Amino acid sequence: MDEVFISHADVDHCGGNRALKDANPGLRFLCGEADRAWVEDSDRMLAELYRWSEPYGFGLDGDSLDWIRTELGGDCPVDTGLHGGETLRLGPSRRLEVLHLPGHTPGHLGLWDPDNGAAIIVDAALERGIYDRAGTLLQPPRYFDAAYRATIRKLRSLGPDHLLTAHYQPMEGQDVLDFLDRSLEFTARVQGVTREGLRDGVTDLKELTELAAEKLGPYPDFAIEIGAGVRAHMGLLGTV
Repeated sequence: MDEVFISHADVDHCGGNRALKDANPGLRFLCGEADRAWVEDSDRMLAELYRWSEPYGFGLDGDSLDWIRTELGGDCPVDTGLHGGETLRLGPSRRLEVLHLPGHTPGHLGLWDPDNGAAIIVDAALERGIYDRAGTLLQPPRYFDAAYRATIRKLRSLGPDHLLTAHYQPMEGQDVLDFLDRSLEFTARVQGVTREGLRDGVTDLKELTELAAEKLGPYPDFAIEIGAGVRAHMGLLGTV
């Protein structure tokens, strides 16, 4: 029986679940337990993951929401919820360890291949954002809490020889550590901009998000994603 390992709840990482299940009813789906409710329920994911900012007075436009709703593709049950620490047996002497890498989403998972020193981290660290093929910065990293920084430190402590992600070229050697360091440093920049804005009397999340996007971008797509990090740092600074 084939299994589908879902790294996290996001339209580009689990939007095809329903179509896969319809095409092959015998498939079993695995995801992080903390993301299960979103992965299983498209409406809930849309409401809580993509529309979280609307109570603060800003959010995605209607066309973007319609596109996400269409691409999510409908509900699909998850068979097994994972917490990290499990192993996936791929053969008689071939095992991968499941890593819990929260921050981008609460239940984000990765895989550790100890035989090759390879970490498959998908979106667990996102440097200063996602780029197009020409190297143009498109959208900021989204992270909801301090767990994102703890995840980056955890990955660095593993000392991977190889790093495999969803949105960047494969990395190895010193490039791995440099990427993780840049990802961590970016969170310090978001916190710095947030602290500066608060010091100047800006306490509205929408305004702080616009300030962060302006100072750390430009981000032509999904600039509001940086607002999740801004809100997290407001909490760390004791203002929410």
